[in-house]
Amino acid sequence: MRYLAEDLRHKCRFVYGEVNTKNMIRTLLTDGTSAMIMFRMSAALRRWHLGILAMIISKINYHWNSIVIGQGATFGKGFVILHSVGVVINGATVAGENVLLEHGVTIGAEKYQIPRLGNNIFIGAGAKIIGNVTIGDNVKIGANAVVVKDLPSNCTAVGVPAKIIKKDE
Repeated sequence: MRYLAEDLRHKCRFVYGEVNTKNMIRTLLTDGTSAMIMFRMSAALRRWHLGILAMIISKINYHWNSIVIGQGATFGKGFVILHSVGVVINGATVAGENVLLEHGVTIGAEKYQIPRLGNNIFIGAGAKIIGNVTIGDNVKIGANAVVVKDLPSNCTAVGVPAKIIKKDE
């Protein structure tokens, strides 16, 4: 299960500040971790051409963790789900490394157009990223923001629709 160890280390560092045995055990028991594990299991089964088993794991993930991650969604290493309840991710989503999601996040298609996410992205609780948008690297999206236009790298966006409130150089 490619990337799972790095996902867990990234979550451990984010939540507890440092990776050690005690914090890793705590990480394994926190909200969202089982959803991360099941997502990586499903992705591995798909790569091994075991689509039926991948679909079963996805359905278990939905019922156990209240999360929908479509078959085919790809995330680089360091994918973290802080709280899984209400998260919906389109199956065609492509995202880079170190993407952190809070609860209630939607990453969805509009008219078959899907978002593309870069590296080092934080998506706050209830945020929505919809349609043919590109999110650059090092971006923070505030709680309940609705992103319907591209966001460049190194910025923070909030609001409905999302507007950039901070741009780092």
